[in-house]
Formats: sequence, structure tokens, C-alpha cells
Amino acid sequence: MINTSALRDKPTLTGESVRLVPLGPEHTDDYFAAGLDEEVRRLTGAHGYPTYERAREWCESRSQSEDRLDLAIIAPEDGRYLGELSLYAVSPENESAGYRIALSAIEFTGRGLGKEATQLILRYAFEEIGLHRVWLHVYAFNMRAIAVYRSCGFHVEGRLRESLLWEGRRHDALLMAVLRNGSRAR
Repeated sequence: MINTSALRDKPTLTGESVRLVPLGPEHTDDYFAAGLDEEVRRLTGAHGYPTYERAREWCESRSQSEDRLDLAIIAPEDGRYLGELSLYAVSPENESAGYRIALSAIEFTGRGLGKEATQLILRYAFEEIGLHRVWLHVYAFNMRAIAVYRSCGFHVEGRLRESLLWEGRRHDALLMAVLRNGSRAR
């Protein structure tokens, strides 16, 4: 059985290079700006542009969400917004949840920030929430993210063929997952 209070009580998790804090209204401007970045949109498969109003409503509503965890990724030294991540589609019966992460600009990639944030949230997911499995989807062209997920213990479990149509080309998505005990997919 999972600890659902660990989803309701939004944590702050601190690493060497990142701090994960509850996503809130104070992150609206940065969250909105990240949604306008072409590369962020391509890597996440986000068609269309967000409206500021929807970004504001989303950031304001995260603290009331009791069935998921949305955290902002912050630079500890200056409080700069680096991106956001979520544990979502939590299934208490199956002790599993989906995971997504988006760094807010390409300038933050390749510095180990996503890996550290992923390791922090996985530790929280397994040790505090009590999850057994965390899964994600990643587009097959995002080799950097796939390498990071592998280094965090994720394994490819399947392929969603031609699941993204981006600028006239179809792309596969990979289903990856990590288990609490670290065992490989069968």
C-alpha cells in the first residue's frame, strides 16, 4: 500500500545542483515561457502554444492536487527556474506512477540537472510514497534523455510506433520503467 499523504504533502527535495519545490503560482511566468520554447515543445511533443491563463491556472492548482506530485526544478544557488517534473497517473492498487520531466531551456541540458532531479524524485517515489514501478514515455529521437533514464535505472519495455506526428514526420515513443528493486524488464 502506498503512502498517499506523501502526494498530498508537497515535499522540497534538495540535491547538489537542483532543488525540487512544489510547483506554484510563483512559477507561472517561467512555466509559461518554457511552453513557448520550440525545442522544449518538440522534445515533449506539445503541439500548439499554451495560453498564459492556462499556465497560471495550472500552477495555482498544483498544491490542491492530492493524486499527483508536480515540482519545479530550481537552481539552489540563485532560485532560478530550471524546469518542472511530475509523478502522475498514480495507481495505488498497482503501486505505480507515470513520470515526466521538462527542463525549461536547452541551455540546461547536458549538465546533469535532469539526472539529479530524476534520482531525487525516484528516491522519494520509492522510499516515501512506496511505489514499486515508475514508468515514462520518451520519443525515440531524444537520445540524450534516453541515456539519462537508462543511467537512472529505467529499461525499455515497449515501443509506441509512430505515436508523434511532428512537422510532417512520424516518430516512435519508447515506454521505459524502473522498479524499486531495480530488476530488469522480462
